[in-house]
Amino acid sequence: MPAPRLIAIDMDGTLLNSSGGISARNAAALHLAEEAGAEVVIATGRRHAYAMRVMRSFDLRAESALISSNGTVIRTIRNELLHRTHLPLETALWLCEHLEDFRNTLVATFDAVDAVGEEQRGALVCEQLDDLHASIDAWMHSNAPYLAHVPRLEDALHAGETPPIQMMVCGGIERMSAAEARLLEDPRVTAVGAAERSGAEIALHRTIYPERDLSIVDILPAGCSKASALKHLAELRGITTQEILAIGDNWNDAPMLRLAGRAALMSNAPKDLQELARASGWHIAPSNDEDGVAATIENAFALSAANA
Repeated sequence: MPAPRLIAIDMDGTLLNSSGGISARNAAALHLAEEAGAEVVIATGRRHAYAMRVMRSFDLRAESALISSNGTVIRTIRNELLHRTHLPLETALWLCEHLEDFRNTLVATFDAVDAVGEEQRGALVCEQLDDLHASIDAWMHSNAPYLAHVPRLEDALHAGETPPIQMMVCGGIERMSAAEARLLEDPRVTAVGAAERSGAEIALHRTIYPERDLSIVDILPAGCSKASALKHLAELRGITTQEILAIGDNWNDAPMLRLAGRAALMSNAPKDLQELARASGWHIAPSNDEDGVAATIENAFALSAANA
């Protein structure tokens, strides 16, 4: 099998270990891939600026792409905007009403990146803080400089110069299942992993951490996913999806794993996703604390060399 020309890698739970850092072996594997002629693309649910806070230590090529906010934005590492999709203002306003019972953790995200790739307060907007701290305290502290606490989300949405790129709710797995069910009562919302409904305006993407009883439901413009961004990038780069290797660990990675010619799922992934991986023929890699990304990349180039 030929060597991959593009390697799309999720960040948290995949490339990063449980301490939030990148191991020396994983870092070396990224450079091995670049030296072999592949573009290394980080595909993450994080915002661009939030991802870059960690990615600067990776020392990847400046022209390489970063897919952020689960596929709504594609920028190069040097901050060149390649693609962006907004959540329509009317849709965002409707979500505030439709998710009335879950507004305690509802967050709107804006692509507020400046010319040098930094953000200001207001990139994230929410009404309440206590329940967000209870669910995602570390994230809240890390993002405190960018988080605006407002009396009403609707007012902040109306005041924004551009619509948000996504919204989010989070909490216990059972409660977030109820939030998904509430969203899916309306035909404008497409279920996680399902075929997109005709006329859908919203796509849901779920990330689950069973050991923490935490589920994050990202609410994106319809058609947006890591897979849609990866497909768009492949077209820009003039390559086929069969030339892509994708590596991930959670349900929001599943679309890009399905898209890629080769896919690897980390062994720290949720058990039901591992079952899907086996049924789909995806490779099960060692965990994020066992350098599973490096093992996958090393194996991909070793196999291509052996078959040359």
